[in-house]
Amino acid sequence: MVNIEVLQKRAEKAQEYLEFLKEIGEEYSFTEFKSDKMIYGSSERFLHLAIETLLDIGNHIISSENLGSVDQYRDIPQILFENGYLDEQEKKEFIKIVGMRNILVHDYLEVEKEIVYKVLTCNLSDLEDILKSYLKLI
Repeated sequence: MVNIEVLQKRAEKAQEYLEFLKEIGEEYSFTEFKSDKMIYGSSERFLHLAIETLLDIGNHIISSENLGSVDQYRDIPQILFENGYLDEQEKKEFIKIVGMRNILVHDYLEVEKEIVYKVLTCNLSDLEDILKSYLKLI
C-alpha cells in the first residue's frame, strides 16, 4: 500500500524545487542566467533534485503496489502508464525527463546551458503535470 506520508514529503520537496526553478526562469534572461555560475549551478542542481523526487515517488508507488520491476529509470514512466497512474502524454514527457536526469548526472561536463534554461522557461509544466498526477493519490 502506498505510504501517503512518503508521497507528501517528496511532493512538497518537488514543489519547492519547481517553485525555485520557476522563479529563476521568470527573473533572469538567458544572458544573465548563463553568466552567473551560482544561478546556473543551483538551477541545474534543483532541476536534478526535482526529477529525482518524481522518480522516487514513482518508484514508491510501483514498489508499494507491486506493479512490476524497475531495472532502469525509464521503466518507471512505462510501468506507471501501464497501470493507469499516468496518461500517454505524461509517460512520453516523463521518459524525456529521465533523459534529462541522465544528462545532468552522467554527462555533466557536456550539459548545455541553453537546454537547462529552456526547461526552466518552457518545460517545467511537464514536471508539474506528473507531480499533479501523483498528488491525486494523496
